[in-house]
Amino acid sequence: MTRAPVESRHPAVFLDRDGTIMREVEYCADPKAIEIFDGVSDALRKLKDAGFKIFVITNQSGIGRGYFTEAQYRAVENELNRQLGAHLIDATYFCPDEPGRESSRRKPSPAMVVEAARDHNVDLGRSFFIGDKAIDIECGRNAGVRTVLVRTGYGASQKCVSDLFAENIVEAADLILREHR
Repeated sequence: MTRAPVESRHPAVFLDRDGTIMREVEYCADPKAIEIFDGVSDALRKLKDAGFKIFVITNQSGIGRGYFTEAQYRAVENELNRQLGAHLIDATYFCPDEPGRESSRRKPSPAMVVEAARDHNVDLGRSFFIGDKAIDIECGRNAGVRTVLVRTGYGASQKCVSDLFAENIVEAADLILREHR
């Protein structure tokens, strides 16, 4: 497969979902439980306007554990996209595998990020991963992108080395836009 020239590839922001975009809800299977953090839609719109593609990269072990079905997961995903606003998320990649099970896709593996980059002509060298857990930061590092740990969700208690730190996704977007210039 021929790769597109670097100048024609897009920068991207890869986002964890639970605890980063929306309030952490253990094994969220109900679209009514979605509570998007303040300012997320505006922050994502700024990133889109600056030329970034936006992807959600999420582990959803509740499927593998039998807590909810893929159809229930999709209903949550659809409602999240509806609440965020049209065309903000370019694509969502999820892994249904439970922890401890051999998985080539489950974060901190970079497989979902690499797949999104391949599918959407992304330049990983100009891209970022925002998350609230050490596994998100590790996933981003494994994929070769810059990382931003947000202090929402589990972020305040995580011990990890991230390129940038932000209180929330709004601040993370501002940091990325400053770095991107």
